[in-house]
Amino acid sequence: MSCLKVQSPLRRFVRETSRSALRELPAFLVPAVARPWRVRQASTLVEVSSNQSRIGRTPITVPPEVSLRFYELPKRQVRSRHPDTPNMAVEVTGPLGQLTVPLPPYLQAEHDSSAKKINVSVEDAAEKHQRAMWGTMRALLQNSITGVIEGHLCILRLVGVGYRATIEPTATTISPTYTGQQFVNLKLGYAHPVELGIPRGVKASTPQPTRILLEGTDKQAIKQFAAEIRRWRKPEPYKGKGIFVDGETIRLKAKKIK
Repeated sequence: MSCLKVQSPLRRFVRETSRSALRELPAFLVPAVARPWRVRQASTLVEVSSNQSRIGRTPITVPPEVSLRFYELPKRQVRSRHPDTPNMAVEVTGPLGQLTVPLPPYLQAEHDSSAKKINVSVEDAAEKHQRAMWGTMRALLQNSITGVIEGHLCILRLVGVGYRATIEPTATTISPTYTGQQFVNLKLGYAHPVELGIPRGVKASTPQPTRILLEGTDKQAIKQFAAEIRRWRKPEPYKGKGIFVDGETIRLKAKKIK
């Protein structure tokens, strides 16, 4: 008794699909229709622009009141194999202060002084890690330029009965790390006080007892300090209580009724 092989309509369509038909198919349907060896051939037929970063290739406008200085970093005694170990840095100076952005070795930042723009590029855009860091480093440069001109702002909202925040010159549970450091004192329903030291370069104020305003030139330092404050009372989905950062919202869940 011989066994008959029955081909499914999809398998029959795959066998009869030619290269000309693959060219007419949309790019997202090629892997599902083509054979494994045809996928490699079809990838050369379909032009894919995934090797380019939309954010990374956008030029950065440099205002006239901002000055840039590119310099090489000193070589470390211990050799590091990490691809992001910086060998150069950009010093951004503006009316509000000065920031330094280290650059990885595979990234090039060309400053066109006549056009007042910075063009960021990488050595190999086909490599996944370089393509991912392309837009990241461009965003860091843009944030530094914006920070030394306008500054960055972060607003935290304390939602909850009895939740309060104040700025104090001294603290009882922690010691200052630099001269003149202030502290954020939080009342979040704990039996112990919650005191956090304000990092250097960050200015904190409380226009309302349930509002904390963070200002500074370094966006990373501001957001990191806001995350440390939020960690003490993350927003919960049943009563909507917690610390919300910059218009953060949460979808409330239905109460569990037994």
